[in-house]
Amino acid sequence: MPVPQKRSVVGRTLLRDRAHAVLRDAIVDGTLTPGEQLRDSELQEWIGVSRTPIREALMRLERSGLVRTLPGRSTVVMPLEDERVTQAVPVVAAMHALAAELAAHRVDAEAVEEMRQANEEFARALAVGDADAALQADDHLHDVVVRLAENPVLADTLELHGPLVRRAERLRFADAAGAGRATHDSHGLHARLIEALAGGDGEAAAEAARATWNSLHAAPPPDQPMG
Repeated sequence: MPVPQKRSVVGRTLLRDRAHAVLRDAIVDGTLTPGEQLRDSELQEWIGVSRTPIREALMRLERSGLVRTLPGRSTVVMPLEDERVTQAVPVVAAMHALAAELAAHRVDAEAVEEMRQANEEFARALAVGDADAALQADDHLHDVVVRLAENPVLADTLELHGPLVRRAERLRFADAAGAGRATHDSHGLHARLIEALAGGDGEAAAEAARATWNSLHAAPPPDQPMG
């Protein structure tokens, strides 16, 4: 058998990543609801990729605690379990704290301004009741920090455990958006993080990042009404 060309490998990787991103985001934003069956044929038609990238994406999502596949049965979207979220939050918080500490030594004025704009977009989105826009802005802000950290192992850990926490975060943001406020002063914690980074204070930046993510512990369990 001829050695596969690199171009084919890259193409397959991109298809797998695309399928994973689409399914992950649909679970996080509630498009795919807990208990919903995910049939390969329907997902292939929806996403526009073959069965192999779909199965690879579902395997990654199962490792993240977003879906479950039972032998001989279709894959289903997992309910958001408080215990699993509680276990994931400190891991994600620790990774973001490390990212902030590393980023403090690499940040520049452009990155600081990018984070400040994202934080203002975050506050505006909550004020008008747009939880999805708030989550997008929040992702943007923290993605800047992770990018500056330049640590692929850290990024991979967040890719694995982050989506579960983001799913719980979206419920919190939805509650905050409905009330026109930022729960647990997320906007203020973001500001603390940004100013610490701007000042090159890695210890303060790590503390602010950890506090931001650990604030999820103060939220009510996912299976209870929020508010």
